[in-house]
Amino acid sequence: MTYHFSATIWQSFEEAVEKTKAVLKQHGFGMLTSIDVQTTLKDKLGVDFRPYQILGACNPQMAYKALQAEDKIGTMLPCNVILQERDDGMVEISAVDPVASMQAIDNPALGEVARNVRDQLKAVIADMAAAAKS
Repeated sequence: MTYHFSATIWQSFEEAVEKTKAVLKQHGFGMLTSIDVQTTLKDKLGVDFRPYQILGACNPQMAYKALQAEDKIGTMLPCNVILQERDDGMVEISAVDPVASMQAIDNPALGEVARNVRDQLKAVIADMAAAAKS
């Protein structure tokens, strides 16, 4: 089982980040964090790195259900969605697969929440790929 799913689109990096945030919101996710890895690595290590953004997305309803089912699940929240510019100029969008990341936890109620979140994140990635084609 892979731990993520991805799509690659032709869009400027900045447009892809903003569009991804909007599509996440349409699917019930809020943005808890946004980390500009390129800038952080330049500032902290003095190294050049490709445009790379980590979006910490959270669906409050699903997070609440997960926390009710498993009180330590906060160690795995929020759901990360990354965008990175590839060498060919395309932007790759990837989301964590919550089912894969929560496999080690033996809790059927949590598994159901993880499957619901996975479906929502897959829909976000699919919507981004479809929007880029139109």
